[in-house]
Amino acid sequence: MFLDFFLLLKKEGLPVSIKEYLDLLEALDKKVIAYSLDEFYYLCKTVLNKNEVYLDRFDILFGQYFKGASFIDEIDISGIPKEWLEKEIDRIFSAEEKALIEKLGGIDALMKRFEELLNQQKEKHQGGNTWIGTGGTSPFGHGGYNPEGFRVGGSGGQMSAVKVWEKREFRNYASDVELNTRNIKMAMKRLRILTREGLEEELDLDGTIDKTCRNAGFLDIEMQASKKNRVKVILLMDSGGSMDPNIELVSQLFSAARSEFKHLEYYYFHNCIYESLWKDNQLRWSDRIPTFEVLHKYNNDYRVIIVGDATMSPHEIISAGGSVEHYNDESGATWLQRIKDHFPYLVWLNPTNEYYWKNIYSLNWLKDFFGGNMFPMTLDGLSNAMNTLKGKKLRA
Repeated sequence: MFLDFFLLLKKEGLPVSIKEYLDLLEALDKKVIAYSLDEFYYLCKTVLNKNEVYLDRFDILFGQYFKGASFIDEIDISGIPKEWLEKEIDRIFSAEEKALIEKLGGIDALMKRFEELLNQQKEKHQGGNTWIGTGGTSPFGHGGYNPEGFRVGGSGGQMSAVKVWEKREFRNYASDVELNTRNIKMAMKRLRILTREGLEEELDLDGTIDKTCRNAGFLDIEMQASKKNRVKVILLMDSGGSMDPNIELVSQLFSAARSEFKHLEYYYFHNCIYESLWKDNQLRWSDRIPTFEVLHKYNNDYRVIIVGDATMSPHEIISAGGSVEHYNDESGATWLQRIKDHFPYLVWLNPTNEYYWKNIYSLNWLKDFFGGNMFPMTLDGLSNAMNTLKGKKLRA
């Protein structure tokens, strides 16, 4: 049963592994949860789903496979007074009583009967066999028993419901969700260049096995340095003007980048990159850094991320003197070409809605200029950008 559910998740594209499946079986074997459908659901979601992108899809598949765990929203039960579902008695049902309870004949019959009761019931019922209530043998309510009912409210009684009639509050996730610091960090983890450096403090299992075998079975431990992410990143961020509405999102990106990348350098620019950059927006006019200095200081193994809305007059890119703030002797395109030539791994992250990109000339010019490597600041876009920085060079 559980194997089929695991295979269903695999078939539908969820990144579940054999190890996670075995962890689930081990958790069930050790009885880490009670015999509750709700607890089983949360256990499965915790063990089998490691990426919030797939939470919504996991919920749908769980509901489809384990019939009885899904919420049916065709009927509004909000009109049922809360006090009707407050259990005041506990009742022990004998085997004879349970055997006498009549089944209604499946979920369709239950649904029809439930709709009728919603229209007819006017007061609270407890311990009965007909109305929506608690502690009885009615198919509708909780805290009682019926072999073919569904629970309304409560936290479970005899655990024999056809439907768990409680609305779980889920938040939908998808690959185009807006970012926050947490999922930015998750996407940035894709950009890893792992090397072994430093003290040999980690067990080399394969090396230990090999040396032990060569040593006639006598244990010969082999140690190795731990793997660390040695990727080096330069973050170039547009600030001011049309970027002001995106301050919070870019701040989250900056915070996540500082957390994820040990070797991170950052600079600011406005609209387009020219002959100088700066580290502090409050000192942008008094403490500038020549762009040539940046090109000479960092070698070409740095990954470059440019962040900006790419929304400006075309003259700001292609013309000398096109800057709106100062006279630039060389065009922005000239400086962008130098950056592109020096750093083979480069992407542009755009915080604006991708739907409107087609209407902005400067944006499309820059996107083409960088070989199509402009990505929206969504979870999917950021993940694609990190994969590009990891191995795909820009076309000339």
